[in-house]
Amino acid sequence: MSQDPPGYPYMPYGTPYGEQPPPQYGYGPPPPPPNDGPMANAIVSLVLNLLALVSCCNFLGAPGAICAGLALSKHRTQPRTARTLVIWSWVLFGLGFVLGIGTFLFLGFSGYLES
Repeated sequence: MSQDPPGYPYMPYGTPYGEQPPPQYGYGPPPPPPNDGPMANAIVSLVLNLLALVSCCNFLGAPGAICAGLALSKHRTQPRTARTLVIWSWVLFGLGFVLGIGTFLFLGFSGYLES
């Protein structure tokens, strides 16, 4: 009786030569990647809202930044609430941006920006 090297699977009698043995189950599938979507999205939203507040006088940047900051604090304990806060932060950022452009266009077409 011959002894196979360790880790070599036992092949039953009558198995054709060269046939692969059945798959061996070891450690299992790899774990899923971490889901950092709401956290990364909240950081980007926070930075953009703060930049819009400082540079463009976007008055809705402050509530948007507050929503993003709250989302960052709640992303581990209440992920659904954090995701909702991030969505509101983006909505406030976009709404403030659109209102800022609309105000600028209104003032330009009305003649208030002429010297």
